[in-house]
Amino acid sequence: MNFIPGYAPLWFHFVTDTLSLLIPVWYYGLIYKKTNSEDSSSSLQKTLLLIGAAFGALIGSRLIAGLENPELFFNPPHWIYYYGVKTVAGGIAGGILGIEIVKKILHIKNSVGDTMIGPIALGVIIGRIGCFMIGVRDHTVGIVTSLPWAIDQGDGLMRHPTSLYEILVVGFLWISLSLFMKKRKDLIGSGIFFRIFCLGYFGFRFFVEFIKPVHPLIGGLTA
Repeated sequence: MNFIPGYAPLWFHFVTDTLSLLIPVWYYGLIYKKTNSEDSSSSLQKTLLLIGAAFGALIGSRLIAGLENPELFFNPPHWIYYYGVKTVAGGIAGGILGIEIVKKILHIKNSVGDTMIGPIALGVIIGRIGCFMIGVRDHTVGIVTSLPWAIDQGDGLMRHPTSLYEILVVGFLWISLSLFMKKRKDLIGSGIFFRIFCLGYFGFRFFVEFIKPVHPLIGGLTA
């Protein structure tokens, strides 16, 4: 079985996609247990927040990914296309919206974003390992480049390893914010750390699109 980056079997990506959902949920459960009492109300809140995040991520990841290729989105080869296509950025954005809706319904005032940084970062890293291993078949690879760290990702061309870039950026944000949170525990729960994480991640995703072979949606920009 070939497990060279860019040439790994497609089922490997399915495995990492599944793990990128299950492991963060488990990890979030551990964090929530440490920061909240395990009475019935807090347990119910945790469950509903996870459901909101999951449904929001499911819809957001598929919607934004579909709009990354407008022609296919409006003329799909099959209805299953809408389920199979997905993007991490859309998943995070949709997950945030889903959580905010649940918070509004449950009248939760405090921010829960700071406790989500680790689980989200872990999910992104696991998912991008799968993207990197199957290479060009994932349609998230970078454009051809002559930079010394360029990698053949399955088509014989040396490309920007955008999945590795993302792993490094998300890992840096996770580690640096975790260290800062240990120093400023008084700010945990304010949501400021989560806002910094989102600004860093979405800022990276905006700029990395310029080194990807993309399908513009409006004004030369992708979804």
